[in-house]
Amino acid sequence: MILIADSGSTKTDWRLMDENQKIHQFSSEGINPYFQDQEQIQKVIESAHFPSSVLESEIAVFFYGAGCKAEDKKVAVANALSSVIKKGRIIVESDMLGAARSVCGHNPGIAAILGTGMNSCYYDGENIVINRTSSGFILGDEGSGAHLGKLLVQAFLNDELPDELSKRFTERFKLSKDEVIDTVYRKPLPNRFLAGFSKFIYQNLKDQFMIDLVKGAFELFFDKHILKYPQHKEVKLSCSGSVAFYYSNILRSVAEDKGLNIDTIVETPIAGLTLYHLGE
Repeated sequence: MILIADSGSTKTDWRLMDENQKIHQFSSEGINPYFQDQEQIQKVIESAHFPSSVLESEIAVFFYGAGCKAEDKKVAVANALSSVIKKGRIIVESDMLGAARSVCGHNPGIAAILGTGMNSCYYDGENIVINRTSSGFILGDEGSGAHLGKLLVQAFLNDELPDELSKRFTERFKLSKDEVIDTVYRKPLPNRFLAGFSKFIYQNLKDQFMIDLVKGAFELFFDKHILKYPQHKEVKLSCSGSVAFYYSNILRSVAEDKGLNIDTIVETPIAGLTLYHLGE
């Protein structure tokens, strides 16, 4: 049996391929070892409620996760997995490699993740050759859900939202400025909190302020990351993640303005990863 996971900071998608080649789907909260310790990660894994066959049988586990680039972070996730899945042969890799394998398969290309966070790489068809890291939601993550949320919250805190948008924001979230600041600086998973505002942005995209906000974020994404790959004129760009998927029209428009060709955009890499590990 094979168990595959694609995990971001907000959600984890699981796919189980049993001995009869049937595919079973599960989901759990997101996992990110930069924000969660091993015990917290283990609790998230347990919440997926796997069938007993996963827990009791020999199984190959391929876990692709946010925050799983550094070796110590991989070990923390692997240990949490092995504490739940006792007979697993566990391989932990970055969510970036998972996204690249999903959207590019065995072909070279530039792959990007635009979800709660942002990441990108040049992929040679098997492995990541160049990885321009995002620097996280405080110092980078341009174009991500957390970045969009941060731009919206900054406008709210600085009284820059148009009156009607400010009214909708206040009525929707019922947050004071002090509460926003306290949540970002003092409470766990602030990146997930900020990314949560992306849905509000999407629901108000008829407003020019929101269109300009998203467009500006994507311009930064291309300028600071994608255009710095030497191969950006030679290969296609493919993207995964909820932000790339739901804002795809604006993303493609900005890419065209930058002279770039976007090939595939998927909301989640899990389907492509399933095909990759089935050898198709």
